[in-house]
Amino acid sequence: MIVFDLHCEQGHRFEGWFGSSSDYEDQKARGLISCPECGTAAVDKAPMAPAVPAKGNTLSERPAIKDDARPVSNTPMPAEVQQAMQALAKAQKKALKDSTWVGDKFAEQSREMHYGERDEAPIHGQATLEEAKSLVDEGVPVAPLPFPVAPPEELN
Repeated sequence: MIVFDLHCEQGHRFEGWFGSSSDYEDQKARGLISCPECGTAAVDKAPMAPAVPAKGNTLSERPAIKDDARPVSNTPMPAEVQQAMQALAKAQKKALKDSTWVGDKFAEQSREMHYGERDEAPIHGQATLEEAKSLVDEGVPVAPLPFPVAPPEELN
């Protein structure tokens, strides 16, 4: 796999993973590459810093890409779907603007706020499926986010 930094005519920057440079060129020629933020197909490679290999005496393990993380579409999204995804992304961004990341303490802190053990505040984080079901069963107001959120320590 090869990773390219891509950018659209609107200046949005994002990554694209391809089997090879020719796969990128083929997908671009067929109009299969579009900006995830604005949906335009006017996408090009962005300037990238060269990859500097690790020293020969160090080990570097890279996580394998899971099959469920590979793209499942080989055709462009319909305009209506792109617009809906953009609206969802914008709504999520607005909802999280004043929210605090609490990581794996989400269930605990949500429950504490619900039962008046701490002041209410907008939070977001991670919960297991069992924790989420338990919160719903207790009547704690929670909702899943439509798009994954990376923990702050994993952001560049």
